[in-house]
Amino acid sequence: MEEIFYRSNPWWEEDYIFEGKKRELYLKEIENYFLSKDIIFLTGLRRVGKTSILKSFISELLHVKKISPKDIFYISLDLLALEKLSITEILQEYRKLHKIASNQKIYLFLDEVTSKEHYSQELKNIYDLEDVKIFASSSSASILRDKNAYLTGRQRVIEVMPLNFEEYLDFKELKIKKSDEYLLESYFEEYMSDGGMPEYVLNGDISYLQNLIDNIIYKDIIAYHNIKNEQAVRDFYKLLMERSGKQLSLNKIANILEIGVDSAKRYLAYFEDTYLIYTIEKYGKLNERLKNPKKIYAGDVGLKNIVTGFRDKGAIFENLVFLKIKNLRPSYFYEGGIELDFMTQNKTLIEVKYKSTLNEKQQKLFDETKVDKKIVIDGYRAFLDMNKL
Repeated sequence: MEEIFYRSNPWWEEDYIFEGKKRELYLKEIENYFLSKDIIFLTGLRRVGKTSILKSFISELLHVKKISPKDIFYISLDLLALEKLSITEILQEYRKLHKIASNQKIYLFLDEVTSKEHYSQELKNIYDLEDVKIFASSSSASILRDKNAYLTGRQRVIEVMPLNFEEYLDFKELKIKKSDEYLLESYFEEYMSDGGMPEYVLNGDISYLQNLIDNIIYKDIIAYHNIKNEQAVRDFYKLLMERSGKQLSLNKIANILEIGVDSAKRYLAYFEDTYLIYTIEKYGKLNERLKNPKKIYAGDVGLKNIVTGFRDKGAIFENLVFLKIKNLRPSYFYEGGIELDFMTQNKTLIEVKYKSTLNEKQQKLFDETKVDKKIVIDGYRAFLDMNKL
């Protein structure tokens, strides 16, 4: 146990500086909640960079905030050696190791916290009874569904997304001068192809993305939910990627795969839980949202392209726009058989066209719809201007 703790916390024995790429967007958001007692949860796709963000923040605690190294404890809770220990027991072992009383302030970093069955109740008890600032990560959206409300009013959830275009350029160490801005278009097309999974952007090994998909599907869906029909689950994902940006008929997918509709509904929920996909509802009243099919988007376009190939750039571009505006809680707009891409929660109507224009019927609906704001995003320059939304 002691050896595992020391391996996980190298700053206990030597100077520690995080040497990877920092994601300032998320470090600033963590900083905003640092002085509160709130538990900070990082959630998102596996390998999207949650652990790196935690460790880069630890580096800041050490070097900027001058926190004592022994008062910072990081541990990955999915380690096999810790399988039989609860979070409380692990924390007690750490306190015993450094002779730290429960009323002494510590900074606790728990990676993959949902691997412990009763994590929410344990975190509540630690939060209530000890002087501790808790940072935790999870690759499962289940962290957002605290059934017993143990953590209500005690948590801040930050979803870590794949790299945005600006981060992509930074990870590629591309600094574009004002005089060379014409180069942005070709780099943006590379971004549309590569997607934003940090390690892949850095190393370019395409087998990494395929292995990542396989690992998530097997570990987080097939094995976790004890599904016998493995091939159906894998084929289900392929069909989802083919339908990215389209309305999704679970009846059709069930027929294609020769599975029940109830099974298709479960599989869809499992994939959403892993952040491999997102779904959005039709804009409208509750009964309209419930009776109409959802639209689907990939959690990362690079992962989608592994399955479908780099084609249909319009669909890929729309997917990127969705990921950029996801925090605005978009729905799709559908009226009289005509669809427009997004209506955000703040009543902004958005139509996405990659190097193309709205057809006559779309233009008419777009013009006649009464909303606070309307935007057509028709290429990479309009995409970059979305920062103003």
